[in-house]
Amino acid sequence: MKNKTVLSRRNFLKITGTTVGGMAVMPSIVPSSVRGPYAPSNRINIGFIGMGRIAREHNFPGVAKHPQAHILAVCDLDSKRLEDARRLVETFYAEKRGEKYTGVRTYANYRELLADKEIDAVVISTPDHWHGLIAIEAALAGKHIYLEKPCTLTHEEGRILSNVVHRTGVVFQLGTQQRSWEQFRRACELVRNGRIGELKHIQVGLPVDPSCGEEPEMPVPPNLNYEMWLGPARWAPYTEKRVHPQHDYSRPGWLRIEDYCLGMITGWGVHHMDIVHWGMGTEYTGPVTISGRAEFPQSGLWTVHGKYKVDAYYANGVHVEISDDFPNGVRFEGTEGWIFVTRGNYSVTSSDPNKKGGHADSPLQASNPSLLTSKIPDTEIHLYKSTDHHGNWLSCIQTGLPPVCPVETGHRSTAVCIISHIAMKLGRTLHWDPLRERFINDDEANAMLSRHQRYPYVIDVR
Repeated sequence: MKNKTVLSRRNFLKITGTTVGGMAVMPSIVPSSVRGPYAPSNRINIGFIGMGRIAREHNFPGVAKHPQAHILAVCDLDSKRLEDARRLVETFYAEKRGEKYTGVRTYANYRELLADKEIDAVVISTPDHWHGLIAIEAALAGKHIYLEKPCTLTHEEGRILSNVVHRTGVVFQLGTQQRSWEQFRRACELVRNGRIGELKHIQVGLPVDPSCGEEPEMPVPPNLNYEMWLGPARWAPYTEKRVHPQHDYSRPGWLRIEDYCLGMITGWGVHHMDIVHWGMGTEYTGPVTISGRAEFPQSGLWTVHGKYKVDAYYANGVHVEISDDFPNGVRFEGTEGWIFVTRGNYSVTSSDPNKKGGHADSPLQASNPSLLTSKIPDTEIHLYKSTDHHGNWLSCIQTGLPPVCPVETGHRSTAVCIISHIAMKLGRTLHWDPLRERFINDDEANAMLSRHQRYPYVIDVR
């Protein structure tokens, strides 16, 4: 098709071979030991793509602390952030591992990083509108992938990504780290094993983002490749609140603009809907009907939803409500009680129900606190146990076993949030076919499952 880049492995290599604008430097590393967990033969060479707030605060420390992880390269299209990332890696190796590491490879273009044959795996922490294209190209390049949530910006991208990952066989983990938090696994096991009776209703509470006024057009900073930052999104004039702060790593404005992110319905929603699906045992399907309403800004730079309400019904009869009116977390309601789970410190060191989630400020609560100490024998359902999300991904790269949140699971938890957003936009009830992943007899809604992509940042896998 005209004006499309066909991402076969052969074409990917051709593209990366002609790309310019990055810099690769051979590493100079003096290890504290050439044996044991730090030995080169035990290491997974990792490249980080996108070195903003989430990479620095969450994904880099989460991966780098593991001895089998060797941070070989960093990539960012903001040269200031790229230089900060280089120093971050060097400081980590000096302070945490006692190693002098002065040659971390730096790339201004992710395609050059993906073409580096020494890199085994990548961590992608870019804005949402770049997730699909970079992850698909990474899979085609044979790189294992840790992808920050949501899986993709559009549903079409998610289906393509899942298919490509399965075809290439790379190990993929979506950054829905609640799966590796004990209170979430415990809540889902209790629900799956009938401790609250027959599951009937689930409430999901998510926050919302504020809007803002109009922002003046600004000169593009010389350190930022703004053309590439926009990527597949439509062209728009530069202003700092559209992209990311130039002087710190505080929360960026792109999170509140629909061209790059759908707002909290995917920002937090993918985390909680992943737990909803885990607790219901519906990880490879989705709702059959969905309706929504939301307030959207009528002016200003930031365009994502404000107050909202979504109602989703699954084939098993369970009604899922998603709203900012509920507490942030997931509340499972059954015929014999309820369980509420959210983030926070959770201890399992005591047999006292009040210390295991019975009190009001605990991240794990129940209608009857004794539910939370219920024993789950070997004959009942036990869910995948991971205690470290990044560590689980690294371990699965070494063992070849599936991770706790593989690509299809991640795609499905993202998909329900994306179709929720479509329902919020249309303001009416939609009928969804989770097998074909299409709305039933609704061309208007189906047209919203994909977006126009700005050339040449186009996905077309054949």
